[in-house]
Amino acid sequence: MALFTEAAVRAFQRNREGRRVFYLGDGDRLTPGARDFLRDNHIELLPAEKARPQVYKTLQGAELREKPEHMTHLDAQILVPKDHPRILFRGQVDALEADLLLAQREALDEGYRAICKDLGDALEFARQALRREALNEPMEAIRLGGLDPAELRARSHMPQKYYHQPHFMPDHTQSRTLLTINRARTTARAAELACYRAFRDVSGLCTREDLLQGFNRLSSYLWILEIRLASGQEKKG
Repeated sequence: MALFTEAAVRAFQRNREGRRVFYLGDGDRLTPGARDFLRDNHIELLPAEKARPQVYKTLQGAELREKPEHMTHLDAQILVPKDHPRILFRGQVDALEADLLLAQREALDEGYRAICKDLGDALEFARQALRREALNEPMEAIRLGGLDPAELRARSHMPQKYYHQPHFMPDHTQSRTLLTINRARTTARAAELACYRAFRDVSGLCTREDLLQGFNRLSSYLWILEIRLASGQEKKG
């Protein structure tokens, strides 16, 4: 028996014949917030047994009655090897979420509540990107910490102008909050590269520019948070 929160429902909702659905198993329950989210977003609640296709398919058109251990779901019915580029991309985003959560914990412990809140924007973007990639849905226009893509780029490129803090190399004497954000920033860069590999077409163009730009701007946003901390002007409490 499982209890699904709103965050879990957001992560595990699916797309079925053009409509959003959520599968709930026998004995599983929803929190009030999760139930409200389903209702407010017109997401249909279906029994879990309807989620199990009788026949799995591969990208090559083969049909399988059982899911082999070396394969996983690309979507509800299509199986791919676990080293498929889109699966590797999802794994990298999962790693990014883990690093962002650790950074939030450090920020909270060190009293940087504003930074913790701003990291929440980064975490929400990563979770939305993972969901929309799985559902083949476009991303909404990115906005992190109240900044649009152009503002994120400008502030990350010219920190002296906006924060009176030049670019710098992080070192071990700086706060754990800054250093964990720096680690999350590198993971965001890795997610960006994984995104390009997953959606690169034969001509070298990316078929999911919305995701690619999003992760590029996300790493810029995390660098801005580091800049704010390095400036010494970020207040605690």
